[in-house]
Amino acid sequence: MRPQEYQKLVQKNSPPRPLLRNMLWAFFVGGLICTVGQVVLEIAQKTENTKAEAAAVTLAVMIFVGTVLTALGVYDELAEKGGAGAAVPITGFANTVTAAAMEFRREGFLLGMGAKMFVIAGPVIVFGILSGFIVTLIKAFVLGLF
Repeated sequence: MRPQEYQKLVQKNSPPRPLLRNMLWAFFVGGLICTVGQVVLEIAQKTENTKAEAAAVTLAVMIFVGTVLTALGVYDELAEKGGAGAAVPITGFANTVTAAAMEFRREGFLLGMGAKMFVIAGPVIVFGILSGFIVTLIKAFVLGLF
């Protein structure tokens, strides 16, 4: 069977995807996570000296919440329902790292957890740093710093 024939067969026998419902759930879950983050940021801005410190506290709290919810098994259910709405925020990154660490903890602390938790998250870190570097170079050229 050729790949084109197989694709037609798969499309014919696959149930229709509820696209609108999935988008609404992603919007709701992502909005809920961002609302919680905004509340944390507002509280942090009242207690911290600068906006940068408040932002750092907010990121730390949201990563901690994502990690705890993953460890309790709640974030997986949230991600199943919310899709990209749960995967895109920083809590989704925390979920990815924590889930990988929990899965490989039986293989040992260093070679299991330590190595495997960055198998999925590593590319995110690398491309985040790389894109930040590229944007900084572009900004430097635009501002005439070079």
